[in-house]
Amino acid sequence: MSILDRIITDKKIEVAQRKSLFPSSYWEASPLFERESNSLATRLRSSTSGIIAEHKRRSPSRQNINSSLSVNEVAIGYENAGVCGMSVLTDGKYFGGSLDDLVLARSVTDFPLLRKEFIVDEYQLIEAKAHGADLILLIAAVLTREEIQQLSTVAQSLGLEVLLEVHNLKELEKSIMPSLDMLGVNNRNLKTFEVSLETSRKLAEKIPSEFVKVSESGISEISAIQDLKNYGYEGFLVGENFMKTDSPGQAAEDFIKKLKA
Repeated sequence: MSILDRIITDKKIEVAQRKSLFPSSYWEASPLFERESNSLATRLRSSTSGIIAEHKRRSPSRQNINSSLSVNEVAIGYENAGVCGMSVLTDGKYFGGSLDDLVLARSVTDFPLLRKEFIVDEYQLIEAKAHGADLILLIAAVLTREEIQQLSTVAQSLGLEVLLEVHNLKELEKSIMPSLDMLGVNNRNLKTFEVSLETSRKLAEKIPSEFVKVSESGISEISAIQDLKNYGYEGFLVGENFMKTDSPGQAAEDFIKKLKA
């Protein structure tokens, strides 16, 4: 069983447990549930940098990235740096995150927040909305076309944008549908964990122009973004490159200044 298979198995158990404790109606009564979402897609289209910064404490491949900083501090730093939005890892077991991180980031910022999670159930979309998210991530590798269609349609009905993540052409071809806002190409091979920007380059022309193109993983150099912009990418998810520093916000600000220069 791969690490991704283990994560999904555990996630389904976790969601079932959360459902038994907190029914959907509980989250629908949240003050944040009626909040109007901010559009990340719109920001990416008008941005000169396209940076989506991430808050991530750890990962299965790296046990400790940065656990010393508060999510509030990171979120404020990113917003002041001028990033387009922030990705917040909410998985606890494998990434050290939580839905509380999303609420804390929302309490101190106005920019778009992505709930980065392994979404397997509509219940998680309601949770995302109730905790201040503006958009959600769907991962094609763990969902059927029918599940992608169902989850993306429900997400948009809740006012949430949808970023669909693919790793290869097969996943992309099964995923293209009107209920998506952004198509993200993850440059990390899920089997070997090797990262190659060639994945984004190869899939670029296969992504219809109506979707915002986002490149994910392995974005650590200015030259990488400059290159990928030539392939039509408008969004760039930067995770560990900022979080592994003592000041992710300052690192993001310096990176954006260099990119614009």
